[in-house]
Amino acid sequence: MLFNSYIFIFLFLPVTLIGYFTLGRFHLVKAARIWLLITSLFFYGYWNPPYLLLMVISIVFNHQTGNAIASVQLKSQRATLLLWIGIIVNLASICYYKYTNFFLSSVNTLFESNLPLNEIFLPLAISFYTFTQIAYLVDAYRGETQENKYDLITYSLFVVFFPQLIAGPILRHDELIPQLGKLKSYLFSHKNFAYGVTLFSLGLSKKVLIADNVSPWVGTAFSNINDLTFLEAWVGALSYTFQLYFDFSGYSDMAIGLGLMFNIKLPINFDSPYKATSISDFWRRWHITLSNFLRDYLYIPLGGSRRGELRRYTNLITTMLLGGLWHGAGWTFVLWGGLHGIYLSINHWWRKLKTPFPGWFAWAITFVAVIFSWVLFRAATLQDGLTMIATMTGFNGITLPGEPSGKLAILSNFGIQLQRWQNLKYLPLLGGSRLLAILSLIGLIFWVKLLPNTQEVMAKMKPTWWWAIAVGIMTSVCLLSLNRVSEFLYFQF
Repeated sequence: MLFNSYIFIFLFLPVTLIGYFTLGRFHLVKAARIWLLITSLFFYGYWNPPYLLLMVISIVFNHQTGNAIASVQLKSQRATLLLWIGIIVNLASICYYKYTNFFLSSVNTLFESNLPLNEIFLPLAISFYTFTQIAYLVDAYRGETQENKYDLITYSLFVVFFPQLIAGPILRHDELIPQLGKLKSYLFSHKNFAYGVTLFSLGLSKKVLIADNVSPWVGTAFSNINDLTFLEAWVGALSYTFQLYFDFSGYSDMAIGLGLMFNIKLPINFDSPYKATSISDFWRRWHITLSNFLRDYLYIPLGGSRRGELRRYTNLITTMLLGGLWHGAGWTFVLWGGLHGIYLSINHWWRKLKTPFPGWFAWAITFVAVIFSWVLFRAATLQDGLTMIATMTGFNGITLPGEPSGKLAILSNFGIQLQRWQNLKYLPLLGGSRLLAILSLIGLIFWVKLLPNTQEVMAKMKPTWWWAIAVGIMTSVCLLSLNRVSEFLYFQF
C-alpha cells in the first residue's frame, strides 16, 4: 500500500486513526497498541501477503535473540556468540533475497560460466527492517536494553510501525518504544494532528507535484544514454538529482507527519542536503538515519579514525562500499558507494590542510560531485553510467542548442557543435517548450539552495485559518493529481 494512493488516504488511514484513538480514549493502551500492530501488518501484507510470514519470522527470531543476549552477562562470550548468530541469520536472509543473483551473475561474467539464476522476488523493505533489527541486537549486546526487555507486541510494533516500515527513517529502539509506553501517545492531540497533516501534505506535494512530473524526463535520458548530447546528459542527470531528492524527502516528510498524527515523533531524515558545502556535510544532511547507522554500527566498530589516517580512509571507503551495496545488488551501487568513500577521504584530507574554499565554490563542487555520483546510482549498468559521465564531461563532444550557421557558429572552432532546439530530441518538454523545462530545473537548483526546508517551514506554522486554507488547497491539488499511483524510489532498496 502506498502513501500516495486513494485507498491509503481515504480508507486505511482514517480507519486506523479512529480505532487507535477510540481505544486510547478509554485508556485501553494495550488494545490500542495491538490495533496499531495489526493494521501495520495489514499495511505490509497488502502488497504481498506471503512475504508477511517472512517478516513475522524475522521479528520473532530477533526479539528472542535480543532477550537472550540481554539475559546473559554483559559482553560475555555467550553474549558475543548470540550476537554473531543473530547477525549472521539476518544477513543470510537479506543476502539470499537481495544478492544471490548478483553473486551468480558476477561469477558468470568473471569466469564465463553459465550458473543458472534463480527467480527470486525481493521482499519489500527487507533492507530497512533487517538493519533496524541488527541495530537492536547490537544495542542489546552493549547493555542498552537490559533494563527494558520488551514484550513481543511492543517490539513488533517498533519494527513494523507502518509510517516508517517501507523506507525509513531507520529507527533505534530507544527512539520509538519509550513513546509507546506513554498514555498521552494514545490520546488525540489537535496540535499534533494539525502538524502531522501539514507535514504529510508537504511531503505529498514533493512527491506528486515535483518528483512524479520530473520522472519521465529521467526515464527518457537514462533509456537513451548512448545517444545523448552534452546538454541532454546534464539535463537527465539534474532531473534524477531532483527526482530522487523530492521523492525520498517527500516520503520521509509524509512518514514523520503520519507519526505525528499518532502522537509519535520520528527522527528527521533530511536537512537540506543540497545546501551542503562538503561531502561530510552532505552525509550529515542526506538520509540522516542511515548515515547514523553506518557510522555507529559499521564505521566506528571498524576503528573509525582512532588508528591513524590511512586506516581512517580505509574504514571510510569500506563503510561506503557496504552502504552502496545495501542500496542495491549491482556494481553501479558498489561504485557509487566507493566513490562517496573516496569523496569523504579527500574531504578529510583537505580539512587537514586548513585551506577552506569560499562558501559558494565549496557548495558548487559538492553539488556537482553529488550529481555525478547519482548518475552511477541510477544507471542500469556500469557501462551506461560511465558513458553518461563521459558525455557530461565533454569526452563525447559538446553540443549546445543554437543555430549552426548563426553568430555562435564560431564556437565550432573550439570543438563545440550547435544544434537547433528541435533536433535535441532527448531534452524534456514543459508546456511544449524545451527551454522552459531547462529553466524549471535551474529554478529547482535555487529552490534547494535558497528556500527553507520542511522543518524550517513547520517552525513558522501556526494553526490559523490561513494555514488551513493553504494546506487544504495544496492537498486538494495533490489529490486531483493522483491519476496514476507511482511507487517511491527507495521502495526498491
